[in-house]
Amino acid sequence: MPAPVIIRVVATLALCGIALTAAPAAAEHKPLPGHRDLTPHVVRPGDTATGLATRFHAWTEELISHNHLGRSAALRVGQRIEIPVVVRRGDGPEASTPAKDQQTGGSTSRPGPSRERVRRVIRRVAERRGVDPQLALAVSWQEAGWQMHHVSSAGAIGAMQVLPSTGRWMETYAGRDLRLRRLRDNAAAGVLLLGVLRDHTPTRRQQVAAYYQGLGAVQRHGVYEVSRPYVDNVLAIKRALEGGESPW
Repeated sequence: MPAPVIIRVVATLALCGIALTAAPAAAEHKPLPGHRDLTPHVVRPGDTATGLATRFHAWTEELISHNHLGRSAALRVGQRIEIPVVVRRGDGPEASTPAKDQQTGGSTSRPGPSRERVRRVIRRVAERRGVDPQLALAVSWQEAGWQMHHVSSAGAIGAMQVLPSTGRWMETYAGRDLRLRRLRDNAAAGVLLLGVLRDHTPTRRQQVAAYYQGLGAVQRHGVYEVSRPYVDNVLAIKRALEGGESPW
């Protein structure tokens, strides 16, 4: 999502997990807080620490620390790790809980729409708007794991992680108000943004990078080094979806 570059630079430190580096040696695990379910996982192409934390309802910081991934948070395909899944809300290293209610933005036990419903809605909106559905789905999976409850530290909302300012911008293309905490409106805002970025960038890589670092930054400076893992991840997910594979 378009956001101040400094915010994106910090966020991208965890996204470098796509790098195919040697697996860290086994070591004694750091004790975790209570109410964690250690879920085994074998790293697949496109997995990152941030993406796995989003998908499994875990804290990125704890996932990195527990598996001794270091500052780069690098993962190797085939590497076996443990994901400390949060099983009780309000218990983690961040100021807020991993899950946010898709309507109110606060902690709640009320479930959001299923991943399958999110997938169907994004696909339907993309097809209607003339945007590549697999690209829209890949961006949503990378951004939020096809879940509506996520609200980023920068204020990006929902399955497409749309900033409120971007949502207001996309209202001019939608021709109506967009309520970003509603699945269809969130999908519409993200899909419309992808369409705008497609029309203003010469390549697919720049289109994806502009979703992450902002259109103006791409037009002025090209794809930032720190944006490349994000772009690689999205395009890898897109290829997997095109091949009929599930991203999880």
